[in-house]
Amino acid sequence: MLRWFHALMPKEGRFFELLAQHSKIVVAGAEALRAMLEGGDTIPQHFKTVMDREQDADNITRDVLMLVRRTFITPFDRGDVTDLITSMDNAIDQMQKTAKAIMLFDVRAFTPQMREMADTIVQCARLVEEAIPLLRSISPEATRLSAISERISQLEGHADEMHDTGLKALFQAQGASNALAFFIGNEVYDHLEKVVDRFDDVGNRIHGIVIEHV
Repeated sequence: MLRWFHALMPKEGRFFELLAQHSKIVVAGAEALRAMLEGGDTIPQHFKTVMDREQDADNITRDVLMLVRRTFITPFDRGDVTDLITSMDNAIDQMQKTAKAIMLFDVRAFTPQMREMADTIVQCARLVEEAIPLLRSISPEATRLSAISERISQLEGHADEMHDTGLKALFQAQGASNALAFFIGNEVYDHLEKVVDRFDDVGNRIHGIVIEHV
């Protein structure tokens, strides 16, 4: 009877499969957002990709949260699973908001600092994609997981610098003569910074899991 009961229970591996799928979707969303910042006529095409990937991510997040409620034994603390997938989903949600702002204000040209911040977003997404499979073996992979978390934090700091540098240059170029252009540029910078902040949250969640289980 006990064997039959366990056969019906959701398996731990399903969590890692879903988290890995989500991380790949986040990378695809980040790459599409970066492509938007190349400017030009392809912006709407890449915008649609960001929107589609955000919906895909929402679907997987929903599956993970349902699985948490249905599973007797989770790979690590239920709260950690919930917080991790939520923080990952928050990152791609913020990408969606950034893409929507670009479309709303009909932005077609972007500063070097904006593109560099978008490069940082892609780097963070790929680091998260690398980290998720390592959570299957937290103890032997603790050093690498901690290094990934630290690197994401460093990238967040770099993005902050790019935000400040870019915003100052934008003000000097547009602040007095074109207040609307400065306002729109400020909005784009603000959204990009928030995306990187959300990835920093993911890195902190991963680091917290490592600390609790090593």
